[in-house]
Amino acid sequence: SVHYNSCRDRCCPMCQEFPKEKWVDARREDILDAPYFHVVFTVPEELNPIIYSNQKFLYTALYHAASDTLSELAADSKYLGTDIGYICILHTWGSTMNFHPHIHAIVLGGGLDVKNHWKDNGKDFFLPIKVISKTFRGKYMAELKQLWENDRLEFHGSAAPYKNYYTFKELLNTCYAKEWIPYCKKPFDGAESVIRYLGKYTHRIAISNYRIKSMTEATVTFSAKDYKKQGKWKEITISGEEFIRRFLMHVPPKRFVRIRHYGLLSSRNKKKKITLCRNILGCKKYISKLKDMDAPAIIRLLYNKDICKCSSCGGKIIPLPTEQYFIKPKPHMLC
Repeated sequence: SVHYNSCRDRCCPMCQEFPKEKWVDARREDILDAPYFHVVFTVPEELNPIIYSNQKFLYTALYHAASDTLSELAADSKYLGTDIGYICILHTWGSTMNFHPHIHAIVLGGGLDVKNHWKDNGKDFFLPIKVISKTFRGKYMAELKQLWENDRLEFHGSAAPYKNYYTFKELLNTCYAKEWIPYCKKPFDGAESVIRYLGKYTHRIAISNYRIKSMTEATVTFSAKDYKKQGKWKEITISGEEFIRRFLMHVPPKRFVRIRHYGLLSSRNKKKKITLCRNILGCKKYISKLKDMDAPAIIRLLYNKDICKCSSCGGKIIPLPTEQYFIKPKPHMLC
């Protein structure tokens, strides 16, 4: 079958599969045999028009609020009193490709105290959800107000009414009155499950190919979860123009970094501190499987395809400036 890998756009489900596997594999060396949790930070839907009009500022504010909430509360001796590590990933979509910005955080459930001693709370999450909710709400709203007071916000489309001072103040009051509902999923079952889970969330896009069921000249039919019916799958048919509009809502701003590492897992800390944690816990080090392998070897390992056996094109691999690789597209590729 034909499988082109030449556009390299980060919103392309085909071109992102190979980089995703390499990225997830590289994270193996940062994983500890310790508790990990998945925390999701969401904002009230009333903020969606303003966030969409100010994506770079207000997506960044989501990262700031989520990371400051986790690090500040984890450092509090009332809860854990440690420096923890976590990865934050921005998603902007719901199942129907509606606009729904939220942060997924993969959180190491323990950390190092001021004396470099390891502390964790076992399989129980160490922070109360209601405390996370209030802290996250306060931090996000404070940054939103600061941007507004500094005239950094723009108001387009459905956000236009909020140019009015009183309308904007009313919006702030509404959001403060609401209970923001972050939630924590069950802990991961071991380090390997963390590695598998990372790939599921880090390089995901608004819709995957398998969810697109059929197309005509005018419409697209895709499957989506109906959360009003316990998450049962249903098929939705919309016009091609509406499908493209929904998809393009979730293309991030140019050069915007969607995957960010904090605390023990940040680039400046993880080499020494993760090694220290591993020594304290006495856990094994997970070695990258793909490290130092060339592209043909990686494809052979991951997909059981030996591209070098293709006699017509010789399985030619073209090196790219970004150190990624793609197979020269030809009709017989991966035959």
